[in-house]
Amino acid sequence: MAIPRQLPNIITVVRILCAPVFLWMLLADGGADGPLRWWAAVLFIVAIATDGIDGWLARRYEIVTDLGKLLDPLADKILTGFAFIGLSILGELDWWITIIVLVREVGITVHRFVVASDHVVAAAWMGKLKTLAQGVALSLALLPLWTIVGDWIFWVNGVTMTIAVVLTIASGIDYVVTAVRAARKAKGPV
Repeated sequence: MAIPRQLPNIITVVRILCAPVFLWMLLADGGADGPLRWWAAVLFIVAIATDGIDGWLARRYEIVTDLGKLLDPLADKILTGFAFIGLSILGELDWWITIIVLVREVGITVHRFVVASDHVVAAAWMGKLKTLAQGVALSLALLPLWTIVGDWIFWVNGVTMTIAVVLTIASGIDYVVTAVRAARKAKGPV
């Protein structure tokens, strides 16, 4: 079965376009536990889940593009960044957590675009694990599950968010170390 060569990139662009809609839905009623909150969470979960679909399609049908390598992590960062910002605006997540995450994400994204003319930096395994952890933590934080299962879910949310933040920091350090080693290797022996 042949699929359009740009389908993975189209899915990625749709994920980017979902981000502002998701944020509006989350904030529209002040983050209340009503239908908009549920729909915002569902939209986030569906959008973040497409991260695996577009990558799988690109690899499966051998239609990986440099544009896709740039857009895919950017889409993840926009979507998760909006979720972190939205939760902080609502007072459900400390701003220092959001700032740490955004500094890491913006820094790596800027670096990717700076070096894009030389080579495209694909996401490493730790970055993919970080994105998965952020997706799980944010999904749990966005879903108003406390209305169904009780307040103990806040403990689960805290644990998953801690794991996501630790992986965010660790993957940022890993990215920097890898980039420095690659730059040294490219320069050759001194």
